Amino acid sequence: MWYVVSKTLAEDAAVKYSKENGLVLLVINPGYVIGPILQPTLNLTSEGFMNMVKTGKEVFADGIYRLVDVRDVANAHILAFENLEANGRYLMVGNMVSSSMIMKIIKKLFPILGFSQRWYEETNCIKPLPFSISKARAESLGVEFTPLEVTIKDTIESLTY
Repeated sequence: MWYVVSKTLAEDAAVKYSKENGLVLLVINPGYVIGPILQPTLNLTSEGFMNMVKTGKEVFADGIYRLVDVRDVANAHILAFENLEANGRYLMVGNMVSSSMIMKIIKKLFPILGFSQRWYEETNCIKPLPFSISKARAESLGVEFTPLEVTIKDTIESLTY
């Protein structure tokens, strides 16, 4: 997971640099960003999400998705920029869900959409997640997270049209 390692090392370097130079640092760390795409080609995240739906191949080995709507991430950047008191680290995770829960929502919203047979079997056995991530700090900026069903609906519609 080189991307994750590189982001962690970059943040560590930014924290060190800001402390050494007396700078105020504000970091926004989004989870797995989904939502409608603007560009005509798939980015890596959207491609992974689409492949999970079509083939059943997990993006994350543990099957746990820390989802956030792309519009919420953009809004968080604006709110952080406008708030002179904002500082430190903001985790942008609107929902923590299993892949089976994602597929259950997709099955409800798009019943005729064909997807991996695996999901038909697994959407009835939703297990509780082993941990959670607090939204409080992000909400203190004024972020109002988009409901999961809206994000998933807009993502699927964006990828299929």
